[in-house]
Amino acid sequence: MSLHADAARVLEKWPAPSPDQERLRLAYLDHLAAHRDGMWKPCKDGHLTASALVIDPVGGRVLLTLHRKLEMWLQMGGHCEPEDATLADAALREAREESGIARGLTLLPGGPVRLDRHRTPCAVHLDVQYAALAPDGAVAAISDESLDLRWFAYDEVPGVADASVARLVEASRALL
Repeated sequence: MSLHADAARVLEKWPAPSPDQERLRLAYLDHLAAHRDGMWKPCKDGHLTASALVIDPVGGRVLLTLHRKLEMWLQMGGHCEPEDATLADAALREAREESGIARGLTLLPGGPVRLDRHRTPCAVHLDVQYAALAPDGAVAAISDESLDLRWFAYDEVPGVADASVARLVEASRALL
């Protein structure tokens, strides 16, 4: 199965938790139907991306990266790559690469947590957002894509990150 087909399958069966998420789910499916290249960065009409919020449930905190280009605190994530077999694989790869936690990250079961559409310098990102649990004692290491990498208590996130990240934290916590 291609990554495009996997993304369509995931989005078709994903139970959107609210009317606004259902509208995004349908818009993502329309995008994939209209763009065979809709998974890839060269698609200038927008493309799907995959991200994962890294959570330490024992410590009650999340790991955020200060994105080098956007200069914003965000969850780990980015463009899909040809070696990604599934959207979940892409999200987990991005989480590993950007967090420096090479082993032990596991995605929360049940598929994506949220969808978020936003404009970036390259195009519109149709982000499929997952949550990843960090293993006990996980040590993060900054990547070349980040200016900083830091753990934040759940209640600190709205003070440092934008509303989309705060909504992702809230939705992820509800699933724990």
